[in-house]
Amino acid sequence: MPEPTLQLSLPARAENVIVVRQAVAGLGEALGLSEQRVDDLKTVISEACNNVVVHAYEGEPGPLHVSADPGADELVVTVADQGDGFRPEASADEASLSLGLPLIASLSDGFEVSGRAGEGTTTTIRFAFEEQSLPVETNGAARAPPEELELQIPPGELARPVLARVIGALAARAEFSVERLSDTVLLGDAVSGHAPEDFPEGLVSIAIRDGDGTLDVRVGPMVEGGGERILSTMDLPGGQGGSLRKLAASMDVERADDGEYLVFEVSS
Repeated sequence: MPEPTLQLSLPARAENVIVVRQAVAGLGEALGLSEQRVDDLKTVISEACNNVVVHAYEGEPGPLHVSADPGADELVVTVADQGDGFRPEASADEASLSLGLPLIASLSDGFEVSGRAGEGTTTTIRFAFEEQSLPVETNGAARAPPEELELQIPPGELARPVLARVIGALAARAEFSVERLSDTVLLGDAVSGHAPEDFPEGLVSIAIRDGDGTLDVRVGPMVEGGGERILSTMDLPGGQGGSLRKLAASMDVERADDGEYLVFEVSS
């Protein structure tokens, strides 16, 4: 199965559901879905992610993995965990789950839940561009719980709205002012539009950690020289020495065994 267009890994916490919701909504808009269809998509993804937050880990920390793969006829979204899973036949004290699954069924063009106790659960949801359905495969690769949001997406027109929505959600949570939020989105645009050749797999890989009034962003790995090329695209035209780099509290290129990383911090 080809790599999905959008991949997110982040801690399964209630406050992170809105981040996933905004990322997938941005992708839906970029794909040309109607406003109503995007609203349905956001509702369904929220329900699936809430199931992970509430049921997968019984209050313990754990990862939430989301991928979205647009095909010729439909968008396939998977929401996966590595916890004990849940039973579709919800009991009386699992009201949120018993209501959530029918809602997912009514607003999507098909869904399935797979997994075993102790091995995690994957919910696969299909949104047809037209009234057609295609076979669905699920993923099941186990990963360590992330301590931050991890996102992978092809650079360009799809990446811009997705990253803008993700950054907006995280910046709002970090209580950024409207002006600083706009500054942060500009930096995200500069990263998301960068040439795919500088990323070994052709995907922009971004990790974002939100702290007390700050966002720490790590872009990469990139091939040699990739970090400097991103920095050069941030220089403003006119030869006046202006640069989008000034919007960040700090910005550096770091080198590691697997390649180069652009690392920067934006504060409120």
